[in-house]
Amino acid sequence: MSRFITLLLAIAMLAGCGTSKAPASSSAKTFQNLLATHCGKSFAGTTKFPSDGTDPFAGKALVMHVQTCTDTETRIPFTVGEDRSRTWVLTSLPEGLQLKHDHRHEDGTPDEVTMYGGISTQAPDALEQRFPADIYTAELLPAAATNEWTMAISPDGKTFSYILKRDGKMRYQADFDLTKPIE
Repeated sequence: MSRFITLLLAIAMLAGCGTSKAPASSSAKTFQNLLATHCGKSFAGTTKFPSDGTDPFAGKALVMHVQTCTDTETRIPFTVGEDRSRTWVLTSLPEGLQLKHDHRHEDGTPDEVTMYGGISTQAPDALEQRFPADIYTAELLPAAATNEWTMAISPDGKTFSYILKRDGKMRYQADFDLTKPIE
């Protein structure tokens, strides 16, 4: 009987070995390490969705600045035209990678609507992190309770994408060319 139980345990353990998905913490760390290879650099982007020019960011210069990279935090100021009020903050937590949108006034004081986001606890892989809205976000911005932000690096490493979905539908996407750092 003990051999049978041992065999069942061995089969159960081997069954888990075939998965191609990385654990969330490993995937998040790899994602942050990939971003860190661009630390100190800035990249131009374009609004990809909506493509009809109706989004307030459409036609404006988009720039992401991979500015601060530590073992636990990556800060990426995101400028839209002359507006420098936004920073994406990625923080490693025991639960997974956390995304917060830090919005500031010109004098550096926090905006009334700031630090919303979520935690990517079940990352599909190291190249893509999905952040469903957390409770704080739902309370701060009830309309954003179903938001899911995605940050992704293309498999060839040439493009960084920032995507927002709400109610499962695409709301916004900006792509940044990682092959051409800008001043």
